[in-house]
Amino acid sequence: MKTRSRIAIFSGMIGVLIVLVFGISVYFFQNNYAYEDFYKRLETRAKINSQYKLNIANLDTAHLMSLREQYLEKLEKEKSYFVQVSNSNFDSLGQQYGIPSDIINKAFNNGQVRERDGNVFYAGYKVVHNSMTYIVIISAENYYVTHHLIFLRNILIVGLILVVIIMLSFSFLYSRHIYDPIRGVINDVRMISSANIHLRLEQTSDNQEVKDLILTFNDLLGRIETGFETQKNFISNASHELATPLTSIIGEAEVTLLKERSKEEYKDAIRNILKKAERLDQITRSLLFLAQTGYRGNAMGFERLRIDEVIWQTLKLMDTLIPDNKITFDIGMLPEDPVKLKVRGNRELLQMAFANVLNNACKYSSNGPVKISVASSDSNIHIVIEDKGIGIPKVELDKIYDPFFRATNTKFFEGYGIGLPLTRNVVRLHGGTLEVHSSIDIGTTVYISFPIFPMQNTPGL
Repeated sequence: MKTRSRIAIFSGMIGVLIVLVFGISVYFFQNNYAYEDFYKRLETRAKINSQYKLNIANLDTAHLMSLREQYLEKLEKEKSYFVQVSNSNFDSLGQQYGIPSDIINKAFNNGQVRERDGNVFYAGYKVVHNSMTYIVIISAENYYVTHHLIFLRNILIVGLILVVIIMLSFSFLYSRHIYDPIRGVINDVRMISSANIHLRLEQTSDNQEVKDLILTFNDLLGRIETGFETQKNFISNASHELATPLTSIIGEAEVTLLKERSKEEYKDAIRNILKKAERLDQITRSLLFLAQTGYRGNAMGFERLRIDEVIWQTLKLMDTLIPDNKITFDIGMLPEDPVKLKVRGNRELLQMAFANVLNNACKYSSNGPVKISVASSDSNIHIVIEDKGIGIPKVELDKIYDPFFRATNTKFFEGYGIGLPLTRNVVRLHGGTLEVHSSIDIGTTVYISFPIFPMQNTPGL
C-alpha cells in the first residue's frame, strides 16, 4: 500500500473516530437528560395531584387544576393513581389499581419511586395525611425517548456516514497533492548521475520540511562532487607521481643494457636507479601513511602531552634537517597555567604534523624568517605558524588538501604535495582544526587548534 493511501485511510479513521466519539457523547448525555427530565415532569404532576386530592395547603383545588391543564401539557397516555394504603398487601393493591405491586412497595418503603415498565414510566411518592398513608403515582409514555431520541440517533448515524465519506474523499485528494513536492524532488534526483553531478535541486516548494530536504540533499551532492573531484585529482596526480620514477628506472635500466659499459658507468646507472627507487619508496610510504591517518578507527597510542614540549622537540628536529633555518618560537603568549597546554595525542604524529608545516614554511620562503607562537583559551590551544614566503594563489586555496596537489607557483621547489593533507589528517585525528590563510608574495599563516585535555578527565595520567 502506498504511503499516501495509508495517510488518507489514517486521516479518515481519525476523523471518523472523532465524529463517532462526539456523536456517542451527544446521544449519551441527551438520553440521560431525557429520562431525568421526564421523571421530573411526572413528579411535578404527582405533587399537583396530591394537592388536588388531599387539599393539604387549603388551596383552591379548582384553580389548581385549571393551572395544571393550562401550563402542563398532557403527556402521552398519562394516568394518575391515588392509592390509599391501609395494609401491606401490595399485590392486592396493585391488582386493584392496575399498577405493578413492586412500584407501590418501593414508594411505600423509600418514600418515592422512579420505575420503568417497557415504554411506560412511573414516578410518585408517599404522602401521610390525617394519619392515613397515600401513594400518589403518575404514569405516562416518554414520547421524546421513543420518538425524538430515535430521530436523533438516526441523524447521528446518517451524519457519521456522510462524514466518513467526505473525510475519506478529502483525505485521498489531499494525500495526492501533499506528496507533489516530494515527487518533484524524486524526479529531479533521478536526473542526477555521476555525469552531471554538478546539478542541484531547485527550491520550488513552500513547505519548510521539503526545503530542508532539498538543502540537505544539495549539501550531500556538494560533498559527493568534492569527493569525486578529489578522487579524480588523486588518481591523476598519483599516477603521474608514481609513473615518473618508474619510467625513469625502466629507462635508465634499458639504456644501460643497450651495450657493454664500464664499471663506473654501471655504478652511475645503479645510483640513478637507486635514487629514483628511493623517491618511489618515499611516495608510496607517504600514501600509505596518509591512508592510515585518514582512518579514524586505527588504534594509536595516545597520551597526555604538553604541546610546547612537542614543539621544542620538533624545533630540534628541524635544526637537524635544516641547520640554517630561521625559525623562532614566540613564548610571549604561553599561558601561565600548564594545564592549558595539555592535549591528548600521539607524540610522533604531532611532531610529524608540525615538522611538515615548518618544513613548508622554510622551503617556500627560501629559508626566510618563520615564527611559531602558542596561545590558549578556556577550551582550546592555538598554534600559529607564519612565514614570509611565496604564498598560495587565492583560487587554489580550496585544493591544497588534495593529495599530490601543488600550487602553480611551486614548480621550482621540490615536493610531492602530500605533507599538508597528511598534517590535516593528523590534526583531525586529535580532534583539532587546521586553517591556512595565504597571499601571493606576502606569505602564509597556518592556524592549528587542539582541545585542552583537562586533568579531571584523565584519571591515572
